[in-house]
Amino acid sequence: MRGLTLSDEQLRRYSRQMLLPEVGGAGQAGLRAARILVVGAGGLGSPAALYLAGAGVGTLGLADSEAVELSNLHRQILHGVKDLDRPKAHSAQARLEALNPEVDVVPHHLRLGPENVRGIVAEYDVVVEGSDNLPTKLLVNDACVALGRPLVIAGVVGWDGQLLVVRPGETACYRCVVRRVPPPGTLAACASAGILGPVAGVVGSLEAVEALKLCLGLASPAAGRLLLYDGRAAELTAVRVRRDPACPTCAERDR
Repeated sequence: MRGLTLSDEQLRRYSRQMLLPEVGGAGQAGLRAARILVVGAGGLGSPAALYLAGAGVGTLGLADSEAVELSNLHRQILHGVKDLDRPKAHSAQARLEALNPEVDVVPHHLRLGPENVRGIVAEYDVVVEGSDNLPTKLLVNDACVALGRPLVIAGVVGWDGQLLVVRPGETACYRCVVRRVPPPGTLAACASAGILGPVAGVVGSLEAVEALKLCLGLASPAAGRLLLYDGRAAELTAVRVRRDPACPTCAERDR
């Protein structure tokens, strides 16, 4: 672990958040020692990663297998026109290092699958999931539960978003909510239904808030609740989600 003493420059950089009694010097030093994996460097991962880097999280992993496309840029604010056709993990790394050179940004330019997900997740303390496909979300959820890693998972489409904080062994996991991948064409996707860019910004920022609370050891009322954001109605609703005793992921972990 890195030394926990903060330099004068670090004290200046993080002074505003260190004024919060929940952070202070000890909390800031803890963030510097924290390791967070962001899955997906897109609409959700962009604001989440930017705020986590800005907050001084010591190590940020970025897992994404895609390259930057022009249709990404209205919402994926880690990237710009100069990054077109560049791997998102590498484009995001450059942007985050420019924002905060103190952060150790680790790019994982690959597609997460059963053969590699646990090995990568095991390297981190907290996982922020912001991919745009359900199989990846379930895969990451299952790995986090198996390894006991707290997970902040979210999705957006149209004007709407949802977020769930998973504390393995304590709260419902994502598979308690979504048991399996539905048939193709059942769920709306950004490519077909559209997405308003700031909606992804709101939900991705909420993911960063919850991830920082986990790293700071703070209570999270969002744990075990599904947060539903309706951008058109300007409403944020919390729905309690109970653990499913028949869940093949988190019930199996308790046996």
